[in-house]
Amino acid sequence: MAGGDGRRNMEATMQKLSPARAQELARSVMQGGTREQVQKFARDLLDWSNKSRQRLTEAVQREVKSQLKSQLKSLGVASRDEVDALKKRVRELERQLGGQATTAKKPAAKRSGAKKPTSAKKRSTARSAKA
Repeated sequence: MAGGDGRRNMEATMQKLSPARAQELARSVMQGGTREQVQKFARDLLDWSNKSRQRLTEAVQREVKSQLKSQLKSLGVASRDEVDALKKRVRELERQLGGQATTAKKPAAKRSGAKKPTSAKKRSTARSAKA
């Protein structure tokens, strides 16, 4: 097999190989072969291309999923399983309370501990600057 043929075969893996293109590749590789041999080689090449592309796609998807999961974990984002476990626990607690949790008022949101500067502070600073 010539270097160009091998390269074409690898390129066929990366892109969808049409039956016509598979026939063309098979003819270039199987010069002097019978028609049946060329057709069989073309079918095998097409099958190999589809399987290789599928394996490559699955490998990329696994890697992306793994990297995404790792990044979300490092950011502290809860996984679906963790959220589901929390939902289950909340339902259990609501049942234990006899449905009281659904009718109870929600507590007011907490305010941040930082306070805005008051105008009195501004005045005292201005007075000390004059003195």
